[in-house]
Amino acid sequence: MNGKSAFIGVQTGTPTILWGRPGTGKTSWVKQLGELLNLPVEVVIASIREPSDFAGLPIITKDDNVRLAPPDWAKRLQEAGEGILFLDELSTAPPAVQSAALRVVQERAVGDIYLPDNIWVIAAANPTDTSSGTWTLSAALANRFLHIDWHVAPGAWVEGMLTDWSISSDIARLPDDWRGINEQMRSLIASFIQARPALLLDQPDNADQAGRAWPSPRTWEMVSLVLTAARSIGADDEVEIALLSGCIGNGPASEFLVWERNLDLPDPESLLAKPSLFKIPKRGDQTFAILSAVVTAAKGKLTKGRWNKAWEILAKAANGGHADIAAIPAKTLARARTDKLPVPDAIKAFLPILQAAGLLG
Repeated sequence: MNGKSAFIGVQTGTPTILWGRPGTGKTSWVKQLGELLNLPVEVVIASIREPSDFAGLPIITKDDNVRLAPPDWAKRLQEAGEGILFLDELSTAPPAVQSAALRVVQERAVGDIYLPDNIWVIAAANPTDTSSGTWTLSAALANRFLHIDWHVAPGAWVEGMLTDWSISSDIARLPDDWRGINEQMRSLIASFIQARPALLLDQPDNADQAGRAWPSPRTWEMVSLVLTAARSIGADDEVEIALLSGCIGNGPASEFLVWERNLDLPDPESLLAKPSLFKIPKRGDQTFAILSAVVTAAKGKLTKGRWNKAWEILAKAANGGHADIAAIPAKTLARARTDKLPVPDAIKAFLPILQAAGLLG
């Protein structure tokens, strides 16, 4: 299960960190993953590195300028064009090294070069209670990772011993079109934050907790990617929970999933086909989620008919006393307008808002 969640995460390009006690196979799993996929793996042990090994070594050039020379491991990955950068023992890196690694993890910038997008960033760390030589990750570094708790179940260990630790059954490749529902997922997450604004940014005061997963605008973007990926392959609930918790923490992840389960949203395509089916819910968060889903679906295939019907649904909500809730979906739909699409009568309910936003003359 650990490997399934981690592999889904890294395929989305999300930097992923494996948290587990020493000797639980984190390093071995990453190396085997590279062998299985025929990808080069560059292992960088953080505890024996200096800040310049990530930020680059300053060198004076012939024309008296200064450049930041990247280390050899970064050059090899750049030349390969794809591969895995494995930051091992990251929790043993002192704060100065962690700070230097920030751009490497988020932007894949090493010195004056950038690693290709096809480079996956995976890290491994030991909890601070495993030894006196570990450091709490800085909040800035921790918030750049998908955090996966790495446990060893006896049954999985026995199976590994009998199969020479093959991981082929532990992974599932994402389909080429895995991003197909990402816009719908972003719409759903935006609806949740509209209903729970305090969870957009909730950095823990405790340093140890801030060194793991917590909600921020960046990690909610991660949620949209990993949840899209998980659902593209039909991952089970346990994997979904692990991925969401690894981005935003256990509490917010559980709250999001319970909220989604209780939404009971109608099919937006059915509403676009027959707007009269739209009934304004009693709950404002349900109304916002439905309208956002309708606008997202309409934008996905924006014909004149779907454009007009989407506005009809938005106007029904506005005229039913929910103009404030419908305002953001209305702006989103207006931004998608092309010159070929008319300005329907239903848009009148939003004219002041759209004109103030510069979306209509």
